[in-house]
Amino acid sequence: MNLLLDLGNTRLKWTLAEGARVRGAVGALAWDTPDFESRLDAALAALPPPRAVHMAVVAAAAREAQVLACVRRVLRIEPRAQHSVATLCGVHSAYREPARLGIDRLLGMVAARGAGHAPCVLASLGTALTLDALDAAGRHRGGLIVASPALMQQALLGAAARVSVQSVGRVVWMADTTEDALSSGAWLAAAALVERFSEESAQALDAQPRLLLAGGDAPRLQALVRGASQLFPDAVLRGLAIAADAQRDAD
Repeated sequence: MNLLLDLGNTRLKWTLAEGARVRGAVGALAWDTPDFESRLDAALAALPPPRAVHMAVVAAAAREAQVLACVRRVLRIEPRAQHSVATLCGVHSAYREPARLGIDRLLGMVAARGAGHAPCVLASLGTALTLDALDAAGRHRGGLIVASPALMQQALLGAAARVSVQSVGRVVWMADTTEDALSSGAWLAAAALVERFSEESAQALDAQPRLLLAGGDAPRLQALVRGASQLFPDAVLRGLAIAADAQRDAD
């Protein structure tokens, strides 16, 4: 059994996998959790002993160092980091420099293809909103990165001296408060981008893609996006399970 670690921008997630499939419950710790390392030590100690530890990292180097220290201390195993490459488990990166494609995006597409969802658009909403188009043959056709609705609002509040909010706004089409206008503008812009990207992808893929929504804020985004969509939780961990299993076979 493998232990899988997803080191995101705001939190660490982990689960166990047998072969190419996630088998255990998903645990999570936010990076700003008090006593982060001691709590992670306890969580790792409570797991069945894994055969190997695989991780996907988009977090800062200091966060990665924290996790490495905990894994080495508790499990006595050296984790293996998955890096972005030109081709991974049947997914062919569109990037001119494949190593620069975020490993979270690549693994999300590996998971989508492994689940039989290609051709698809994968929209993942966390710190950023990322959009990727994947054709039926596993070719990544490209994608977009934009600030998440939360980050959009933070950026505007930080740059506009006379714009301030007293509470979290609602999402409505005709806002009559600054709070609602700011929240609505950010969330509806994100939803509109997802819809437009899906439309453009249909032409590029020469097929109507399935729209998959991943990331912590995916349920809220789904409520705003018109048309059919499917929640695709834990995409990075699911893709990492497939990649780790393929790596074992190669070894």
